[in-house]
Amino acid sequence: MEITGEQLIPVPQETTWNALNDTAVLKDSIPGCDSIEQVSPTEYELTMTAKVGPVSAKFKGKMTLSDVAPPHAYTLTFEGQGGVAGFAKGEARVELAPVDGGTRLGYSAKAMIGGKLAQVGARLIDGVAKKMAEQFFTAFNKRVSENHGVQ
Repeated sequence: MEITGEQLIPVPQETTWNALNDTAVLKDSIPGCDSIEQVSPTEYELTMTAKVGPVSAKFKGKMTLSDVAPPHAYTLTFEGQGGVAGFAKGEARVELAPVDGGTRLGYSAKAMIGGKLAQVGARLIDGVAKKMAEQFFTAFNKRVSENHGVQ
């Protein structure tokens, strides 16, 4: 499955970049995120709870940043294990560009799942993945805007 989209973040590019690398902002923005901890400049460990149709699971995983070009872009690789529910892994490219009124944040992501999660059907998984991406970027935008006095 592939997901693409963009958001206008009403703060400067540098501010948006810093927020994309702030574990507190990420924890508040990732749907179902229970914890996130930076273990190196390019690695994070996280736990999150996700529900896909009838399958609910707690995932423990790792996110790794690569192709980092501050404050313009990075590639985020993720993988997580959800016990008997299965696994999820994928990659997302995030690109920032200055625009009038703030920053354009563009993203494209690819994900793959296996185990019980894969058995609930690709169409359902695609819908949940798109919804989670939308929830993340909407929450991220709101959090960054509020933190910088933009309503």
